Amino acid sequence: MDRLQSMRVFQQVVDEGGFAAAARKLDLAPAMVTRLVNDLEQHLGVRLLQRTTRRLSLTPAGEGYLGRLRAILGDIEEADAMAHSHTREMAGTVRVLALPVVATHLLAPAVAEFQLRFPEVVLEVQVEDVADPNVEDYDLTLLNGLVQVHAGVIVRTILHSQAVFCATPDYLLRQGEPQSPEDLVRHRCLRLRTPGMRLRPMRLIDPTDGDRVLEVEVPAVMTANHTDSLLRATVDGAGISSQPLDLIATMLRSGQLRRVLSPWITNRLTLVAALPSRQFMPARTRAFLDHLVAHARHTVAGLGLEEVNAG
Repeated sequence: MDRLQSMRVFQQVVDEGGFAAAARKLDLAPAMVTRLVNDLEQHLGVRLLQRTTRRLSLTPAGEGYLGRLRAILGDIEEADAMAHSHTREMAGTVRVLALPVVATHLLAPAVAEFQLRFPEVVLEVQVEDVADPNVEDYDLTLLNGLVQVHAGVIVRTILHSQAVFCATPDYLLRQGEPQSPEDLVRHRCLRLRTPGMRLRPMRLIDPTDGDRVLEVEVPAVMTANHTDSLLRATVDGAGISSQPLDLIATMLRSGQLRRVLSPWITNRLTLVAALPSRQFMPARTRAFLDHLVAHARHTVAGLGLEEVNAG
């Protein structure tokens, strides 16, 4: 008797509610399904199923046996998957849900290097800003760390960052550089605004002075509920805006943008990856997540965030 096959057939009979349905599911002859379950009962010396013309039910012994059996078969399937991870798992699709600004400035720049290493992995990226993402529909969901996820979801921190003030060298040449937060009232400021909410005073934090907080009334020449729109206007010289440091790191290094009013920041930010609550993560998903973490942290290297992103 193939005991493992008999175990799998027994579980399928229970799940399908009958021998005929299990036979169809497994593509086996009904007589074979019946024989395998009978052989298993004879091997164990106990009846697992009560059979009548109308219904099929588990005996107390069968119920206890099935509970242990599901765990055993699950472990076997996971072991099989892990054994194939170096071949099959490094090919296939990784489905990712990402916030628009994250997809543009962090995920997309990481793709080319990843695909040089793993050319058989396909990235399927859904770009959407959702308040309550269905993490179970994706291999990875990239979120602001403040977004609440359901219990049981696995969360891994990708990056800690800060929101800082920036402008183009051309703008600063024309308008001058602010020397204190109060100087912002005399500048052309571009501000993020939640739809339906009035513009409130900006809350500035000084990390070098015990996180001292200062609130400043800052008028805006442009407001938007879209970070990328504000960033594009800033890059084109429209004024000063507050942007996540990790998103503008490359622009700061190239000189396209300059940070102003250092060390003041307007927020502390965390980017996380949420994963479905499954025991085994495919190797291709783990490889892309590890690559994304390394890429994001390399992006901010030298900008004063290494210590908070260590580990």
